[in-house]
Amino acid sequence: MNKRVLVVDDNEVIRLIVRSALEMHTSYVVNEAVDGIDALEKADTLNPDLVVMDLSMPRMSGLDASRTLKKAHPPTQVVLFTLHKDSVSDSDAHRAGVSAVVAKSDGLETLLHQVEHLLPVQ
Repeated sequence: MNKRVLVVDDNEVIRLIVRSALEMHTSYVVNEAVDGIDALEKADTLNPDLVVMDLSMPRMSGLDASRTLKKAHPPTQVVLFTLHKDSVSDSDAHRAGVSAVVAKSDGLETLLHQVEHLLPVQ
């Protein structure tokens, strides 16, 4: 069975780019959510193996969504993919259940490497 990834970002272009990259380079089934609340609702239905989560979003931040997601779905891996990497401490990310933090400025290759490290393609 293919692994499931949920891409969460309030920017439609970012979601499309990340989704396309994941689908092009992996066999993951990729879905999208527009913010933290949408992510939590979709996670209950989709049961993703990994979530690529933006930090700064309307209605619910990526850290708050990650914290809630990990309580409801403990095995789900979370990668915070953000423009504001410097504003997230390692301890805050760890307490929220985030497995890795990747700066958007580091590019898609870095994100893909981290995702494949956490969720190896079989």
